[in-house]
Amino acid sequence: MADKDMPDTRSSPFWHPKVHADRRPALLARGRVVRALRAWFAAEDFVEVETGVLQVSPGNEMHLHAFATTLVALDGAASPLYLRTSPEFASKMLLAAGERRIVEFAKVFRNRERGALHAPEFTMVEWYRAGEPYQALMADCAAILAQAAEAAGAKQFSFRGRTADPFAAPERLTVAEAFEKFSGIDLLATLPDGKADRALFARAAQNAGIRIADDDRWGDIFSRVLVERIEGNLGIGRATILDEYPAEQAALARTSRKNPRVAERFELYVCGLELANAFGELTDPAEQRARFAADQVRKQALYGEVYPIDEDFLAALEHDLPPCAGIALGFDRLVMLATGAERIEEVLWAPVA
Repeated sequence: MADKDMPDTRSSPFWHPKVHADRRPALLARGRVVRALRAWFAAEDFVEVETGVLQVSPGNEMHLHAFATTLVALDGAASPLYLRTSPEFASKMLLAAGERRIVEFAKVFRNRERGALHAPEFTMVEWYRAGEPYQALMADCAAILAQAAEAAGAKQFSFRGRTADPFAAPERLTVAEAFEKFSGIDLLATLPDGKADRALFARAAQNAGIRIADDDRWGDIFSRVLVERIEGNLGIGRATILDEYPAEQAALARTSRKNPRVAERFELYVCGLELANAFGELTDPAEQRARFAADQVRKQALYGEVYPIDEDFLAALEHDLPPCAGIALGFDRLVMLATGAERIEEVLWAPVA
């Protein structure tokens, strides 16, 4: 006979009293970190906003997959909608409306993602600064790491045997420097005249001992080298700001005025874990439409699915989205680092079953 005091491991056990008791210290720490960050953003004159979860389009970023649903009108007419993968589009519309500094503690949803670091529903802290350079977000990251550690009572962050001092100033490393340092690859040499040379990159990666498939694109090779050789070396001892992503990986970031081969984009790493993704935001509506169209083609070819383009978002850009910088930080991962949790479910109050 089954022990009635033990959880049924065939279902999500978060509700079982013994399991909850073990999880509760990390969950209480999560609450303290939320309060600390909200207080910090308020002191920095950010307005906390709440944007809609249902969206006309979740964007067509290559490897992001949305949950789809249907809106049924009173007359029975049906329209497809999606649960947001990010509050990015709506946030930028608010900047176009006149807001200057905004932040949202947003519930977001991503399909085809589940594991130690991924949950289908999770919390993203996303904030924007209008009229300020993207480098300002680097200082934000340093402050937020310290705020989170202090609130959680953590003297250091830890994950899978790696540690980092959350109170130390982050190191700043360009992507090109990281590729050279950890893989011996001259990344910018694979971007002659700013255009991706797949064959050149493939040879360089193979010479570095990276296995390359015949159908790998330039971006696939980039991701493989990043995962296999670089990410595990970042954020050790102190946080790392990995800056100046190649323009080929710009996403919604603008290209650098100083070097068109790179973009105003950085990612924050702590203990080998990617924690945040930041952009000097693209504000050119024509360029944005072209990127959306290219993303649709690639997504259709790779996954056989594509999402619509959000015309309202492009209209907001046309209306004159101001120069701005934005960043999305995985809040649950931040709490994992501050509490030493190994899996994301350990810091979620009620994980999806």
